Amino acid sequence: MKAIMRDEQEMKYSGVEYLGFIPNDWKVASAKYFVKISNGSDPKSEGDIPVYGSGKKSFRTCGEYKEGPAVLLGRKGTIDIPQYIDGRYWNVDTAFDVKNKSGYSLRYYYYLSTCFDYKRYSTQTALPSMTQSNYTDMRITLPIYFEQQHISNYLDDRCSKIDAIIAEAKASIEEYKELKQAVIYEAVTKGLDKTVEMKHYNDWFDKCPSNWEYKQIRYLYELRDERNFKPLSEVNLISLYTDQGVIQHADIEKTSGNKAITADGYKKVYPEDIVVNIILCWMGAMGRSEYQGVTSPAYDVYKPIGGSKVCSRYYHYLFRTDRFSKKCYTVGRGIMMMRWRTYSSQFRAIKVPVPPYNEQIEIANYLDKRISHMEELINAKQSLIEDLEAYKKSLIYEVVTGKRKVVA
Repeated sequence: MKAIMRDEQEMKYSGVEYLGFIPNDWKVASAKYFVKISNGSDPKSEGDIPVYGSGKKSFRTCGEYKEGPAVLLGRKGTIDIPQYIDGRYWNVDTAFDVKNKSGYSLRYYYYLSTCFDYKRYSTQTALPSMTQSNYTDMRITLPIYFEQQHISNYLDDRCSKIDAIIAEAKASIEEYKELKQAVIYEAVTKGLDKTVEMKHYNDWFDKCPSNWEYKQIRYLYELRDERNFKPLSEVNLISLYTDQGVIQHADIEKTSGNKAITADGYKKVYPEDIVVNIILCWMGAMGRSEYQGVTSPAYDVYKPIGGSKVCSRYYHYLFRTDRFSKKCYTVGRGIMMMRWRTYSSQFRAIKVPVPPYNEQIEIANYLDKRISHMEELINAKQSLIEDLEAYKKSLIYEVVTGKRKVVA
């Protein structure tokens, strides 16, 4: 099967903005006449049935359950991720349950629901929501039942192939990330000369060259606590991200969360400083700054101790290894994971390898090149994923609205 573009003469305006033009012989009507939409509820006891919420899946014990096929539509939270269920399931009250009413393919409805204009109908709050009437009154396309099935079968085939490529690309990204961690760990703890004698340590790293020193961070870096009192418009705002490290706000295309309205009392940061998020450093939220600016007063800022031979590029790599992050967790404390903190006294007490200064620079230069190449490969895979997801979304929309005709 393949999908070909329809001629303009075969199309008419549907009267519904999100549907646009549809084939002349297709109809449009409210969903309530063709599907039954009901609320979810809390699972009962006994059993082992998958439980679905708004865009999420878990497992919970429940004796009473429902049988698919069904489409689950979000009611709260992630409302724009419909799910097609074929089998036993339970849906909680953050998702609506959709069943076939008469002469309508639920599989076709599922693909159509990925194109719904959720933003137009949902409440624009911190927790976007859709009501039952939002869904039942939604205008949907009505090709003949045979054509609905034909479209669904075509999309099942095409989307499964696209999803397989996406899954392979995602797996490749994870492999690159694991390789990147391994390359960094080997370089920062064992150096580049594989012929030197090694000394074993009973610490977060296995061993390092015997001519390297082994010191607490307090002898390499000290806290910088210079405060800013300039207005926000006159400073370079700097943030810290687990996956990216230290980033200027000016370089961020998209930001989320709370936006700063003042920089009063923010901590000053200079090039070569190390910025540490005391709450998330156990997840790798720390790194070297290339910039001068100001950052959140909730972060710790460290500067190389005067007179010490410290290459912050080397320690940027070392501090962002998985093993060092785990060490930060080990020495930290808190009542739960997301409230775990590694305070300055604990962070500075961690012992780290200290290669000769010229060797620190050599290792940093080596990693700059190796990691840059790996990041290019990762970015290429990520770009492929984004292109495929955009193509898949466009393909589904064009086929379920009849702009492309499925032919044998």
